Amino acid sequence: MALSVLMLQGGIRDVMQAQGSVWTLKLAELLTTIIGGGLLGGCIALILDRIKKS
Repeated sequence: MALSVLMLQGGIRDVMQAQGSVWTLKLAELLTTIIGGGLLGGCIALILDRIKKS
């Protein structure tokens, strides 16, 4: 979960600091944001599922 938060935070920081269009960013920077968001969503879903079962 910590890795996903760091990936998401770093990717958002890169997007916010971009001078030009967001689409001119490197593909790797956008992918870290997307993958980090997916991992974070998956971690939250697992945690909520465990809370629901107990």
